Amino acid sequence: MDKEYIIYHIPGKKIGVTNDLYNRVERQQGYEVGEYEILESSPDIDYISKRELELQKSYGYRVDLKPYNELSVNLKLKNMKINITEQTTTFPCPLNKLKGRLHDNLEMEWETEHGHCYLDPGLIKWIVANAKTSMFNNDRCYVYNKAMSRFIETSTRKEVEPELFYEQPKDFTTFDLIRSWAKERGLYDKGDSKTQLIKLYEEAGELSQAVLKNNRDDLIDAIGDCVVVLTNLAHLNGVNIETCIGAAYDEISSRTGKMINGTFVKDN
Repeated sequence: MDKEYIIYHIPGKKIGVTNDLYNRVERQQGYEVGEYEILESSPDIDYISKRELELQKSYGYRVDLKPYNELSVNLKLKNMKINITEQTTTFPCPLNKLKGRLHDNLEMEWETEHGHCYLDPGLIKWIVANAKTSMFNNDRCYVYNKAMSRFIETSTRKEVEPELFYEQPKDFTTFDLIRSWAKERGLYDKGDSKTQLIKLYEEAGELSQAVLKNNRDDLIDAIGDCVVVLTNLAHLNGVNIETCIGAAYDEISSRTGKMINGTFVKDN
């Protein structure tokens, strides 16, 4: 019996294709019967692939860069089997092995709730920079699908319309995620500036130890923790950390001076 390819629609979210509606839409993406609809089905993969793009366009959704029949629909490529949920994509390896595993699976493709992913060197670089260790398993790491989709969309727009593309600061998405994380945990409702300031002193102490011990891993962790605290401290005082960084850079950008005993001393 030929496979039946199904075009499904999650209202307000996306139009996609699958040959396993239950696993793709209900188990992987978490939607129940009644929360999605079937638009068309056919055993002709070429027809259904073309029709999917037409429907995505007519409904006003983002149109996939590649039609379904050109995708590697099997999520297992070589030795990597990723796990996709509505929020995250999880990779079956620790952070220190992620870069190598991704390069081994170059050109891998998969779908998330927020769009299509094609593993090229640019996306590998982004994933490695933004992946976090799973709280449930140190041998697994993950990225947020929405943030990854933003990166893919802006990268694509830069390639297509370079004269119209203005690059956001590299850490924009990370700051946004930090604030969302803090908000979800009630830090902004129940926390205050004083507790965050004390937390900053603690993190600065850990950073000092990392520098003195020349421990690179601890250094990365401590600097990251300091940035998280500063992001929240700024938000609690009604300002974005991006604004603070921008103001600081505006002040130093034209500053002149010279290095003395390992320290930059500005001119009077």
